Amino acid sequence: MSARFFALVPAAGVGSRFGAQIPKQYTEIAGQSVLMHTLQRLLACEALVGVAVVLSPDDGYFGALTLPEWAQSERLQVLYCGGDSRAESVRNGIAALTAGQMLQDQDWLLVHDAARCCLPTMALERLLAAADADCVGAILALPVADTLKKQTHTGRIDHTVDRSGLWQAQTPQMFRAAALQAALNQVDLQHITDEASAMEAQGVFAQLVQGDVRNLKLTLAQDATLVELLLNSGDL
Repeated sequence: MSARFFALVPAAGVGSRFGAQIPKQYTEIAGQSVLMHTLQRLLACEALVGVAVVLSPDDGYFGALTLPEWAQSERLQVLYCGGDSRAESVRNGIAALTAGQMLQDQDWLLVHDAARCCLPTMALERLLAAADADCVGAILALPVADTLKKQTHTGRIDHTVDRSGLWQAQTPQMFRAAALQAALNQVDLQHITDEASAMEAQGVFAQLVQGDVRNLKLTLAQDATLVELLLNSGDL
């Protein structure tokens, strides 16, 4: 039986650092919301048998969107079971998909940030290619390029951190559905910032797959200008 790939996008947060009056995933850039750009990038990948977006139970934005034809695909599942944190939303989303028999234990689940709407096709294909018989999981990541400084409590430089061997994690992060669900059920979700860290707590260490600088996360308002340029470039 060939491997199946399913994507999950936690989108229940508000993105307070972005500073908008609405959750940042609903901010419109280059003609549509950030979330819709993200879902469009994933649904364009035919290797994904399904894409699920996990929204807050009281989300009042998604239902107000005018969905383009591509978003009316049966491959797109909308789940209103998001939690107070990203990790909780992922855990709840897996549970809902499993209960609905849409997700199987051995499926590869790719968890992707809603705010990474410029995921290049080639980067996604590199991640999918890492899913072989020996792979326990893989994430997109970039080697740290900048010099790193450790600060003191007064805000001055304490020392320079050796950056050799350091990588900056991106998404998607890909693990077997049942293994990721089990990991999220066994850790304190308050201290989990990504799926790889939940798996690490269980002694499972993912493969690092070369990411892409264009796969940036929309975090601050100033990021919107670069995201718009990338989306309009047609080079993803």
